[in-house]
Amino acid sequence: MRTLGNILWHFPFFGFVQAILTWLLGLILTITVVAAPIGRGLMEYGKFLFAPFSKAMVSRKALNEKQNSVWKAYSIIITVIYIPFGLVLALLCVIQIAGLFATIAGIPMAIVLAKSLGTFFNPVNKKCVSVAVAEEIARRSAQSDVERHLA
Repeated sequence: MRTLGNILWHFPFFGFVQAILTWLLGLILTITVVAAPIGRGLMEYGKFLFAPFSKAMVSRKALNEKQNSVWKAYSIIITVIYIPFGLVLALLCVIQIAGLFATIAGIPMAIVLAKSLGTFFNPVNKKCVSVAVAEEIARRSAQSDVERHLA
């Protein structure tokens, strides 16, 4: 079913165009070095858009990845500067979601984009992983919540 969703995303809805444009924007921002945290996040989002039904976006914090404290501080500063641009990109994505909801076949694609809208707004420290990894992270998070409430 995921393969069928990815095929529908690419051919009738030209999802590969958005994936390529997002990835290239991320590459350009990474090359500038100043906006590298945003560029890395948009490149990960572009990878997600190449197979949105087989991949998921998760925060690096949820993956327990260790990051340099200087990189973290720099990422926070860049995120604050990026907010106006993120709002514009998120608004364009909302318009695309509304257009996809106009067709029955586009509803699954719109749901995928709606779930990943937060990445467009704030791509810093996001990573593209398989759906199985994202589900396992969610399961472990829920399990720790249950243990915290029962203790």
